[in-house]
Amino acid sequence: MDMIYENNYTRLCGTLAGAPAYSHTGRGQVFYSFPLEVRRLSGNTDTVNIVVSRERLEQTELCEAEHIAVAGQLRTFNNRREGAKLVITVLAKEIELCDEPDENTVRLTGALCKEPNLRITPMGRDICDLMLAVNRRYGRSDYLPCICWGLKAREAATWMVGTQVKLEGRIQSRRYIKMTEDGPVERTAFEVSVIQAEAVTAALKTEALQ
Repeated sequence: MDMIYENNYTRLCGTLAGAPAYSHTGRGQVFYSFPLEVRRLSGNTDTVNIVVSRERLEQTELCEAEHIAVAGQLRTFNNRREGAKLVITVLAKEIELCDEPDENTVRLTGALCKEPNLRITPMGRDICDLMLAVNRRYGRSDYLPCICWGLKAREAATWMVGTQVKLEGRIQSRRYIKMTEDGPVERTAFEVSVIQAEAVTAALKTEALQ
């Protein structure tokens, strides 16, 4: 795998759900963003925000409702206009038209930067919340919320802060209602739903094993 994808790789195939619009300018480059709809096996759809440089965008003629493949990396930033809300996007390194089935693949390697949070859903299923710090260039990191299910959730709950974790899953969008001073507001959260995960280091919380 290319070194640029060593710790953070995402590949999506889906349908363009809106025209690219100006996003921001950084390090002398102009970036655009657009939503990509990726269908799950269940039939539900995740809408993921893609960010791409103008130079790379101009190399591919995109039209609304076009089926495309995007390869890149998950990126995060805090939107302080919404109370430091964590925003997750995919920075596209490659874009091409395709006729492949929808795909949603994420591979990450990083360190746990918060204590795992093991809980039980209303349906009685174990779920564990993880926050993974994934290094990138220029000494920066992306902080990515991940969730494990079932037996993997119970295993993940034994990992300590600082444990190096390697995982594979998919990025999913989830709508929720946030109470504000102006009343309830519908928002969308993004997280990585983990399919496979392993601790690269052996740091464990011994009390969680009992």
